[in-house]
Amino acid sequence: MEISQLGEFGLIDHLTNGHSPKNPSTIAGVGDDCAVINNGNRRTLVTKDMLMEGIHFDLTYITLEHLGYKSAMVNISDIFAMNGKPEQMVVGIALSKRFTVEDIEAFYSGLRRACEKWGVDIVGGDTTSSITGLAISITCIGSANEEDIVYRSGAKDTDLICVSGDLGAAYMGLQLLEREKAVYYQMLREEQEKAKAANKPFNPQEKPFQPEFYGKEYLLERQLKPEARGDIIASLAEYGIKPTAMIDISDGLSSEILHICKQSNCGCRIYEKNLPIDYQTAVAAEEFSMNVTTCALNGGEDYELLFTVPIGDLHKIEEIDNVRMIGYITKPEQGKQLISRDNQEFELLAQGWQHA
Repeated sequence: MEISQLGEFGLIDHLTNGHSPKNPSTIAGVGDDCAVINNGNRRTLVTKDMLMEGIHFDLTYITLEHLGYKSAMVNISDIFAMNGKPEQMVVGIALSKRFTVEDIEAFYSGLRRACEKWGVDIVGGDTTSSITGLAISITCIGSANEEDIVYRSGAKDTDLICVSGDLGAAYMGLQLLEREKAVYYQMLREEQEKAKAANKPFNPQEKPFQPEFYGKEYLLERQLKPEARGDIIASLAEYGIKPTAMIDISDGLSSEILHICKQSNCGCRIYEKNLPIDYQTAVAAEEFSMNVTTCALNGGEDYELLFTVPIGDLHKIEEIDNVRMIGYITKPEQGKQLISRDNQEFELLAQGWQHA
């Protein structure tokens, strides 16, 4: 069987099916943003992400400093998605010979900057050689009181579905970067052909290239320098709101709400008109002849928080900046539906990024 037949999450389910914890300290394992371990008065939260060159990042258009920052933030985001406090980080990197000490110093500079923002200690790791490029493996450790932890499995019928920030911007930033990369390489090919025809040496570093990014800085920042939404966690606590279920948006809104529905055994209604979309995202989608709603639902890498709250918290949610109510939870037999702007119902499908 090809791995692509199962996809990333299908493969995880296949490999972990039937495995039950043997240690009483293991409270929760596979199936949420973090594992939860009993550590006395507090619960320890553990998450891991791997980032592979050519799959998750392209060094043609992301600096090593930005890559370090992003690598840390995507892990810190998982801790926040459990309503926890990130505290420690362990970093593993595999390097090919093309990298210098200065390159890795730049990577760690970004990593440390992200960790310092949220008070996270880098406490260890590992380095090794690679023949296929750069590989990054990060484990982030956090903690929370048992009663504060939010799982994906707590959503209830009539709960409101809320999301922080806006959606689709990171995906459109990726489209811009990929487009300009293609233009750059096409220019290099043409210049190389000209040099060959003139029997002259060709040095690509002598060919300056200015990508067309003016007015699209926000989209690039969302893709290259995502921010974990610890500010939203603080706002929810300030207003006395504990979400019933929560997840961070790494693979697209559709994929993430379906994870919550699966773990909570429920359905959902998502309203297209309520999806928060930045003006730059809408403009870029039109430029690329893409449906902006599809980008918002399936783009991924927004690292916003998607969460559910009891309907009685509506008035509190409306007072929090950067949070939008986009739908509500239903009984499972009512399915998972997207309600279009003209009130038509469509089955909500996960078409986001599949890593496998």
